Amino acid sequence: MAGGEGGISDSEKVRIASDFLLHAPPGEFNEVFNDVRMLLKNDTLLREGCAPVFSQYNKEQFVPVKLEGVEKKTLVTHHNDIGNGRFVDDQSGKSFKFDHLRREAVDIAEAPPVEAKLEPWRAALQTELDAYIDEHFSSGGIGCVFARNGVITLCIESHQFAPTNYVNGRWRSEWVVPVGDGQNGAQEMKGTIKCQVHYYEDGNVQLFSDKPTTVKVNVSADTVRTAREVLRVISEEEAAYQTAIQENYTTMSESTFKALRRQLPVTRAKMDWLKVQSYRIGAEMKPQ
Repeated sequence: MAGGEGGISDSEKVRIASDFLLHAPPGEFNEVFNDVRMLLKNDTLLREGCAPVFSQYNKEQFVPVKLEGVEKKTLVTHHNDIGNGRFVDDQSGKSFKFDHLRREAVDIAEAPPVEAKLEPWRAALQTELDAYIDEHFSSGGIGCVFARNGVITLCIESHQFAPTNYVNGRWRSEWVVPVGDGQNGAQEMKGTIKCQVHYYEDGNVQLFSDKPTTVKVNVSADTVRTAREVLRVISEEEAAYQTAIQENYTTMSESTFKALRRQLPVTRAKMDWLKVQSYRIGAEMKPQ
């Protein structure tokens, strides 16, 4: 399948296939993978050339994973990647290797310990995050607090896959929490909220919304009080973001899309299909 004169080179095929895979809607990676496999017709090229994409896609999508012997699921992200294909779950204290095609955790072991000065903050934030997830994500969500390299990052993922109803969607957010460095008072907290939905009954419509944000949060030496303040601010930001999306689509439906639709044909008259035989076109359509 190597590209000859006038053909497509293997490197170009890998680039195109990788682009398809990276843009797979949530919950539909397997379908896109199978389609790409049929188009490429070269499993070796697909497996070796696109392997980095499998990892990139899963980490960007915050793919959930269940560790054997651990009650709560964790997430596969850039923030808990410790190299060599391994990830950590700071809540359970486990590390694992992740099979990016099967989306399974293997080779589970003890994780490197969280820095002593960060662990109290991580634990307090995880407790408040669990309460936030239970309250606001009725269809189920996963929240993880990762403390690595002196940085605490809070990640949230929730999805709803309903292929029988032709719709799949995922909510993601990540927040770099400004604690653990001894700073007190109003501090900047940076985050990103993403919403991605694919609806494909009688059409093909995708929503992808990405909102970077910076907010102020009051930090003190009290880990519990600060954790509650952090989650309060996150709750307000995510609620405002969700409301803005809903309002935008209501406006688009009632004005923008409506303006695109022609209420009447160019003749300014509707066709009465029950009387089509009385129209001249009806006679012209009769077989001769």
